Amino acid sequence: MKIIVNGKEYTIKPDANLSGTNLSEADLRSTKLWNADLSGANLWRTKLNDARLQGANLSDANLSDAKLSGADLNGAKLSDAKLWNADLSGAYVIEADLSDAKLDGADLRSATLWNANLSHSNLWRTKLNGANLNGANLNGANLSEANLSEANLTNIEYDDETIWPEGFKPPMS
Repeated sequence: MKIIVNGKEYTIKPDANLSGTNLSEADLRSTKLWNADLSGANLWRTKLNDARLQGANLSDANLSDAKLSGADLNGAKLSDAKLWNADLSGAYVIEADLSDAKLDGADLRSATLWNANLSHSNLWRTKLNGANLNGANLNGANLSEANLSEANLTNIEYDDETIWPEGFKPPMS
């Protein structure tokens, strides 16, 4: 699949090397980008609903305001990614690396985050209602003002540096 963004043509396919590219506001819904290198890419406001990004490298990418609802990010690398106000509702983020990610205000309602690494990530005001965080690593994560209603927190890891919403009592570890 070829797309034109900001006057440049890009080939969108699995294993593509799109590191550092500017794909802001592109329509990539339902695309197959598994194992693609999108590290450092600008994906601001990009539509990636239902995209297949298994194993993709999105470290240090800008995904602010991106639409990723229903996307498959299993095993993806999202360390240091900027996901401010991104919509990841219903996304599959199993065993993904989101360490040090900026998820302020992101929508992760009903997302599946089994065994995800969210260590030292910023989840301030993140919507995690109904999310499945079974086995997730929350060591040092900032969850202040996050909505954790009906979230599955079974077998999560957390430490003394983890910041919880005011009045929230985490499960015994």
